[in-house]
Amino acid sequence: MRVLLGVPTPIFLLIVYGLCPSMTIGPKEGWQVYSSAQDADGRCICTVVAPEQNLCSRDAKSRQLRQLLEKVQNMSQSIEVLNLRTQRDFQYVMKMENQMKGLRTKFRQIEEDRKTIMARNFKELKDRMDELQPLIPVLEQYKTDTKLISQFKEEIRNLSAVLTGIQDELGAYDYDELYHRVMSLESRLRSCMSKLTCGKLMKITGPVTIKTSGTRFGAWMTDPMTSPRNNRVWYMDTYTNSKVVREYKSMEDFVSGQESRTYYLPFKWAGTNHVVYNGSLYYNKEQSNIVVRYSFETGRVLAQRALEYAGFHNVYPYTWGGFSDIDLMADEMGLWAVYATNQNAGNVVISHLEPETLEPLSTWNTEYSKRNAGESFMICGTLYVTNSHLTGAKVYYSYDTKTSTYEYVDIPFHNPYFHISMLDYNARERALYAWNNGHQVIFNVTLYHVIKTEDDS
Repeated sequence: MRVLLGVPTPIFLLIVYGLCPSMTIGPKEGWQVYSSAQDADGRCICTVVAPEQNLCSRDAKSRQLRQLLEKVQNMSQSIEVLNLRTQRDFQYVMKMENQMKGLRTKFRQIEEDRKTIMARNFKELKDRMDELQPLIPVLEQYKTDTKLISQFKEEIRNLSAVLTGIQDELGAYDYDELYHRVMSLESRLRSCMSKLTCGKLMKITGPVTIKTSGTRFGAWMTDPMTSPRNNRVWYMDTYTNSKVVREYKSMEDFVSGQESRTYYLPFKWAGTNHVVYNGSLYYNKEQSNIVVRYSFETGRVLAQRALEYAGFHNVYPYTWGGFSDIDLMADEMGLWAVYATNQNAGNVVISHLEPETLEPLSTWNTEYSKRNAGESFMICGTLYVTNSHLTGAKVYYSYDTKTSTYEYVDIPFHNPYFHISMLDYNARERALYAWNNGHQVIFNVTLYHVIKTEDDS
């Protein structure tokens, strides 16, 4: 680029050549190269030509020339600074471009993680629906409004279809909306279940492992007579030579090990078949056939009574031993004792006890050997007996005290830790509490119910 700068007469011409790496400076005749500047690579930044000195006088015009030369040098420096700044800005842009590429990668990863989390959440909902599904064939047998049952079936069918296809359309449905629909349906089902009276055991599912603690043998329980908001847990480790009962205010405290109180019983217990019922602990006094009622509120024994002829101290235990001769339990009908006597040839005897005095109200003799029973529990006045305490155990025998009849059944259940030393039904929660080889677990039960209607007397 050539710039001509004019000055007043006498004529003095200054020619500036800037940024001209490929140009050769050719001054006119009578002119000479006065000054030039180059960059580090030898490129021409500017060149100044002026008339020979003898063509102009050495007067004030010389000072003007020097001033112009200084301006040219300043322009040259400014151009160099601009070049450096341009290179720096270019590097900054390149850095920002790399950062933008990294952000795009992170966004893609976040989107993939979101889909994975959504898929897991929807699978949990699908599993919840699968747990609710078995309730439908039971509800169909109830004496209730068939229109309500059809509505339940339609809602479950619709929700199941949505949840099944959700993997193909992640994001097309709102997870929170689906969750609230499932919770609403479950609440309505449980409201319906709350109207049910007693039923027959149809299925055992689970278990859910609540905690791992203690020795291989022990007992843990809640009180079926209290409200769900009062869900204290009692814990009695081992089957003999102990008086210590630990109390936890809630299931959450039990899991975390936050003990609220410790009780020291006046007598040691035998076995693991204790029960808490309406604020009192019922247990078998060690080396005796005596049943003890102990009040948690007062810390005193309120009653004790011997079960007539009942075997004790491993005379008629369950298959695993452990002084499990006398099994105390509770259901919707009240308090029960299950044991065996010589008079009944070592077979199971069932006694319905008065909770205050422990007096037997009624007694039934069965034909099932106590020593061949793995465990047993009462539901709605019917005794259910397992054939083993080990892997492969199932509910094999039931005795209905209302009709004094028995039947052989086949209800399998999962024994994940291979040795059950306590199995007891909780009527409030409609669940089985178990001590499974040092693991405290809960089984869910499915009952065939009959709903009381206004037409029933």
